[in-house]
Amino acid sequence: MKIGIIGAAGYTGGELLRILIHHPEATIAYAHSNSQAGKPVASTHTDLFGDTDLTFAEHFHTDVDVVFLCSGHGESKKFLAANPDFENVRIIDLSTDFRDESNGFVYGLPELQREVIRQARKVANPGCFATSIELALLPLAQAGLLKDEVHVSAVTGSTGAGQSLSATSHFSWRNNNMSIYKAFTHQHLTEIGMVLRKGQADFTQKINFIPYRGNFTRGIMANVYTDFAGTLEEATKLYTDYYATHPFTHVSPASIDVKQVVNTNKGLIHLEVHEGQLLVTSIIDNLTKGASGQAVQNMNLMFGLDEKAGLNLKSVGF
Repeated sequence: MKIGIIGAAGYTGGELLRILIHHPEATIAYAHSNSQAGKPVASTHTDLFGDTDLTFAEHFHTDVDVVFLCSGHGESKKFLAANPDFENVRIIDLSTDFRDESNGFVYGLPELQREVIRQARKVANPGCFATSIELALLPLAQAGLLKDEVHVSAVTGSTGAGQSLSATSHFSWRNNNMSIYKAFTHQHLTEIGMVLRKGQADFTQKINFIPYRGNFTRGIMANVYTDFAGTLEEATKLYTDYYATHPFTHVSPASIDVKQVVNTNKGLIHLEVHEGQLLVTSIIDNLTKGASGQAVQNMNLMFGLDEKAGLNLKSVGF
């Protein structure tokens, strides 16, 4: 398959390149960047030095099988409006622009919509916080067991803020520090609610979400709790049955930590029951399962490939 990447100089573009240059069925036709055109890809994504001789392209074209849109939020709509010929190319968008499933896009969470994704021509890749929280709650929603408010406390690494510098992304501020942002108002709440209602149409309860900036580079840990009348054994069966056919999401009987998933497309779940509350801990890498890895997973499904192709990635535990 011939691959085009728009916005290839950012973090998600770099992760896509890292995965796709080793993908057994993929050839990168171009990695487009307005800011880095003509420069070697490895001059920006230094982890790829020695792995690729690609240079960032100034121009792009539609002679590809699929194009990944990796530019900032709001840019995908502008790009497609300015380049209508791409309507004839399969598209995977990593921005927020079409996560409401507008303009013919399908929401690309394989653990919810694998068969729909297989038939799709346009996929909206989920957000990173959204992915971790949805994986924590999907089995409950699908069983109609979300009966009360949901409480979420989740922390993300600095790469979740993107490559552009800001006051809260500088090392001197972020290191040895922690802070809350967008409490109760995070933009991913909209898609989380949409996804949960796909499983449980009558879910109208509040999702009380407190996001944290962590003083590490990559990864997300979401701790989610809500009312649950069952036992730990019942919860474990519910979750293991739900994820039994999904190759990247696993229920761990032992406590989990972020290093287990960094640099991988895995999502790990750990369950505890405390006095009528189910606590679900969900961890992913925000740049792989939360972005580029999941995008490749969606590509695999769209083209009838092995869902895990190119994604047998190992974490770095120490």
